[in-house]
Amino acid sequence: MTPLLELLALLAAAVAAVALFQRSGIPASLGYLAVGALLGPYVAGLISHTETIRLVAEFGIVFLLFTIGLNFSLPQIYALRHTVFWLGTGQVVLTTALVTLAGWALGFPLAAAFVVGAVFAQSSTTIIARQLSEQGEEHSRHGRLGLAMSVFQDVTAVPFLIIIPALGLAAAGSLAEPLGWALVKALLAFALVYLAGRWLLRPLFHAIAVRRSTELFTLTVLLVTLASAAITDSLGLSLAFGAFLAGMMLGETEFRHQIESTIRPFRDVLLGLFFVSIGMLVNPLALLAVWHWALLGALALLVAKVLLVALLVRAAGFEPRTALRTALVLAMGGEFGFALLALGLAGGSIDGHTAQIALAAVLLSMMIGPFLVRYSLPLSAALLGRERSGALNVTGSAPHPEPTASNHWKQHVILCGYGRIGQSVANFLERERIAHVALDLDPTLVRDAHAAGEPVFYGDATDPAVLEAVGLARARLLIISYEDPAAALKVLQQVRALHPDLPVMVRTRDETHVEALRQAGATEVVPETLEAAMMMVAHALALLQVPTACVLRRLREARSDRYRLLRELFQGDPALDTADAATPRLHSVTVPAGCAALGCRLGQLELSEGVELSALLRHGQRMLDPAPDLLLQADDVLVLFGKPDALAQAEQRLLS
Repeated sequence: MTPLLELLALLAAAVAAVALFQRSGIPASLGYLAVGALLGPYVAGLISHTETIRLVAEFGIVFLLFTIGLNFSLPQIYALRHTVFWLGTGQVVLTTALVTLAGWALGFPLAAAFVVGAVFAQSSTTIIARQLSEQGEEHSRHGRLGLAMSVFQDVTAVPFLIIIPALGLAAAGSLAEPLGWALVKALLAFALVYLAGRWLLRPLFHAIAVRRSTELFTLTVLLVTLASAAITDSLGLSLAFGAFLAGMMLGETEFRHQIESTIRPFRDVLLGLFFVSIGMLVNPLALLAVWHWALLGALALLVAKVLLVALLVRAAGFEPRTALRTALVLAMGGEFGFALLALGLAGGSIDGHTAQIALAAVLLSMMIGPFLVRYSLPLSAALLGRERSGALNVTGSAPHPEPTASNHWKQHVILCGYGRIGQSVANFLERERIAHVALDLDPTLVRDAHAAGEPVFYGDATDPAVLEAVGLARARLLIISYEDPAAALKVLQQVRALHPDLPVMVRTRDETHVEALRQAGATEVVPETLEAAMMMVAHALALLQVPTACVLRRLREARSDRYRLLRELFQGDPALDTADAATPRLHSVTVPAGCAALGCRLGQLELSEGVELSALLRHGQRMLDPAPDLLLQADDVLVLFGKPDALAQAEQRLLS
């Protein structure tokens, strides 16, 4: 097959497999693995350019580590030091050490045993998050702790990106020298990227953001990611390590949510390709010969992690049931382990036979893992006994896991736009101690506000990925404070698709777009010109000593009637009027003598659809909302409200 046909076959199989797996509730990563196994050289043999695919697929891990770095900047890692840092680090270190010693005792080379230990130490954040969400346990104590530890594993596993390649270099000699040089190079790479991040990256992205070019912003993100990877690669370290360092530096800037949204499509596609390349390593014939070792490996992985995590969490002060359920959540293997396995194969620190066993063991654990999460409560009850109703929670003062970056905002308000209106709303929210976060595309404004400690980030609110990054799923309210009807409609479309029940308040200039915004899903639409008129009315009535209760009642009635009194306006000269030609307006019609409608009741008048009778002027007396049974007289002036075309038809009918 030609390279083009191979690519088409790969894409077609990936689309079909991922769609099938997602429909069945199975992680898409397993679908990609299945595609690679079926089309790879050991089964169908349809893909011959495997090395090219592996080379391109490596950038999936580069972008994955870049996004992990974005979500774990140095200040955030420091903030997590008390509980999650030590638990996550302890779990990874102890699991790696235990499996390494066990593998070495069984006769495996030390380097290969270490790689297997590092692979087994990882857990699948994707499966954990999805399963907890389906069960409604993502906010439970064991759910929050397990998810936080699984996310933090990705950070604590970064040193493996330095150690595993060094193991391959040390295979023929001493281990100390390669590891020492790798550590020196890692420190040098960190210093280079840190200095660049502090002095170059923030000004660079600010200058790019000022141009307001999505294309230029995307190119800059790709340049920074790949340049950082190239720096560490030139030092003999992994590409992914450099990308992680760059992500950490950019994670401290106000551009991080927009950067993550920009890089996500590249990451997802290339990461899928990476899983396909891992699937190509699966040799069914070889697995048949080692299936018993793979099964034992999976059981060893699950048992070791359950015991270690349970002991660690219990030692941190959590009650036994929470410790055990957290351990069951984290027991499975994870996708990041595949990346470490590929790194070990590329560096020669693990042979293909051992890699087949480790790969199969991790896959089996990922298949069993969702059941452990789902049945963690009955399993814990079976092992520890059922929890007594009314039992006193003696560990109520135990420290809770600190939120990860992705779960930082909960029950908060999202402000789309941080201009005069957005900042005014934010000021009141801050005084009421209501959590909030803002998005804006003005880089200068965002930079200054962010530097002042205000929770504002550079990001496009019409991008669903950006909205998800600021916690849309956990928000209490979303406010669109800028005057851009087209953008507001797009934001409403994204919000209603992701969070149908979230209240959304929208600002608009006048009544022109009120109905369209309401139909798009806005809970409340605030036309600023009409609200300004309302404030003028309120102050005027107060100065005229109208009772406050009466003023408030009038304002409430006007709002409940969708500002009808304020929308019933006469328009000026069409040449000078800036209102939309289709905007509803007031129009006066004088009833002449001899008109066919004379003597008819007002309620029986055949006005056009959409036209309402607002007032009647008779003998100089103005009557608001005249009674429907009032008879029409000559020289009466009917004040009609409606769109221009409908008003013209109504006038023609009255005077015909």
